[in-house]
Amino acid sequence: MATKTDPKTTAKADQKMAAKTDQKTAAKTDQKMKNIRIFDTTLRDGEQSPGMSMNLKEKIEMAKQLERMGVDIIEAGFAISSPGDFLSVKTISETLKDCTVASLARANKADIDRAWDAVKDAVDPRIHIFIATSELHMQAKLQMTPEQVLEQTIAMTRLAKKYCANLEFSAEDATRSDRKFLAKVIRAAIKEGATTVNLPDTVGYTTPEEYYDFLMDIRSRAPELDNVVISTHCHNDLGLAVANSLAAVRAGVTQIETTVNGIGERAGNASMEEFVMTLYVRKELYKAKTNIVTTEIMRSSNLLSRITGVKVQPNKAIVGANAFAHEAGIHQHGVLKNPLTYEIMTPASVGLTENNLVLGKHSGRHAFSDRVKTLGYALNDEELNIAFGKFKNLADKKKSVYDRDIEAIVAKEAVQVPKTFTLGGFVINSGSTITATAVVKLNRDGKSIEKVARGEGPIDAAFNAISKIVGKELHLEDYTINSVTEGVDALGDARVVISEKGGAPYSGRGLSTDIIEASINAYINAVNKIYYAEDTKGIQ
Repeated sequence: MATKTDPKTTAKADQKMAAKTDQKTAAKTDQKMKNIRIFDTTLRDGEQSPGMSMNLKEKIEMAKQLERMGVDIIEAGFAISSPGDFLSVKTISETLKDCTVASLARANKADIDRAWDAVKDAVDPRIHIFIATSELHMQAKLQMTPEQVLEQTIAMTRLAKKYCANLEFSAEDATRSDRKFLAKVIRAAIKEGATTVNLPDTVGYTTPEEYYDFLMDIRSRAPELDNVVISTHCHNDLGLAVANSLAAVRAGVTQIETTVNGIGERAGNASMEEFVMTLYVRKELYKAKTNIVTTEIMRSSNLLSRITGVKVQPNKAIVGANAFAHEAGIHQHGVLKNPLTYEIMTPASVGLTENNLVLGKHSGRHAFSDRVKTLGYALNDEELNIAFGKFKNLADKKKSVYDRDIEAIVAKEAVQVPKTFTLGGFVINSGSTITATAVVKLNRDGKSIEKVARGEGPIDAAFNAISKIVGKELHLEDYTINSVTEGVDALGDARVVISEKGGAPYSGRGLSTDIIEASINAYINAVNKIYYAEDTKGIQ
C-alpha cells in the first residue's frame, strides 16, 4: 500500500540534508580559503545617515550584537565629534572583550589624542586616521598642497603610532586621487607605522572592473602594501558598493568595511550581510571566507531596525521580508520538492527560523528566561522582570505568542532609556462626525499630569495632549505602524520621529495589541529620549 508523503516534511528533510552536505563541503573548502576581516562601521558611518542616530544604551546593545556576530573590528565612533561620541567609544571599548575597537580621527593632534583617550582601555584598541588625497578634496576642503598633505600624513601617523600599535590609515577619496601621489602617501604612512591601509571609494564613483584595476595598480606602485592589511570602504551611490568590495577581494584586499543593512551617508555603505553571504555562497569562486557567524545576521538586522525605527525594504537581499518568500506557483512547487531549486542559501543559514508558538499565558518566568536566552538575548534581572511582565500582559491579550513577539519585547527593553514619563491612561473620542479628542494622563516623579487636546484624528489628538503635558513644541517628522506577527490580535509596532524646533530628531517605538496605545507609547519613548539626551548634556 502506498503511503502519502507530506511535501513540507520532505522539503524540510531535503533542506537538512543540503545543509549537512554544505557544512561538510564548507569544512574542507575553508582550509584553503583566505580570511577576510570585517570592519563594521554601523556605529560611526552608519549612524551619520539621517534618522539613524542612536543613544548610548542603543549603541552599546548594537556593539554587543556585532561582537556576538563575530565582527573583527568595530568602529565605535568619531571620538572628537561630540561628548556623546567620545563616551560611546570609551564605554564600548571598556565593554567588549572579543574584538578590536576603533575610533576615527582626522590627521591632526587633537583628534588623535581624543581617539586614544577613548579606545585605550579596549582589549585591542585601534586608531583610524584619515586625510584626503584627491586634488578636489585637497583644494576645496583641506586647502592644502600635496606636499602639505604628505607632511601631515608623516607627522600624524608617527604621532598615532606612539599611542597605538594597531593603526589604520585611510586616504580619503582614494579612487579619484592621482595614483602616483597616492602611492607616495601610502608608502609614507606604512613607513611611519600604519598596519592597515584603507583605499576607500568615498563617493561611490568607481565600478568593479575599474576598482580592481585601481587596486592592482596601487599595489604595484606601493609594494609595501604586501606587508600590511589592505582595506576598502565602498559607498553605494551607484548601487555598486558590494560589487566593488568583492572586486577588491579579487585584488588581494583582506579587510572590508561594511555596515549592517548597508546604512550610511547618502546611499549608504557596502551591506555587511550581502558581502558576507556572497562569500558564504560563492566561496569556491572567491577563495575567501569571513569570521561572521551567519546565523546572527537576521538578529543583527532586526535589532538595528528596532533601534533606529528604519525598516529594510521588503526586497532587500538576505534580510528583506521577501528574501525567502515564494509567491509564484511554479516557484512554490519547486521549493516544496527541493528548496535548492529556488533558494541558493537556507533561511536558517542567516538565522531565519520558523515562527513557532513557544509560550503561553501559563508559562512561567523560568521558561520565559530560557526562551530569551535561546533567542540570543542577555538581560539582567531587572530587565528580565520587566520583559516578563510585558510578556504576561501580552499573553493575556493574544491567543498565540511567537518568537518575534518575544524578540520585539526584549529588544525594546534592552535599549530602553530612563522613563521620565510613563503612560497613566488615555481616553479617545473620535468619529466621522466629530472632532477627535484625546485625554492623556502621564506619570512623572510619582505625580500624574492630565491634558486634553484635539487633532485631525485620534493619534494626532493624543500626540497633541502629550506635547501639552511635557511643555515642549514638538514636531512630528515621521510616523509608521506595522504588525509584528500575523492575525487580528498581532502586536502593533509603532515608530515615531519627533524633534523640537531646530533640534535633532529622536525616534521612539511602542508595542501593543492596541495600535493607539502603541502609538502613544512610541511618542512617550521619543520624548523620554529627548530628556535623556538633555540629562546627559546632549549625548546622543
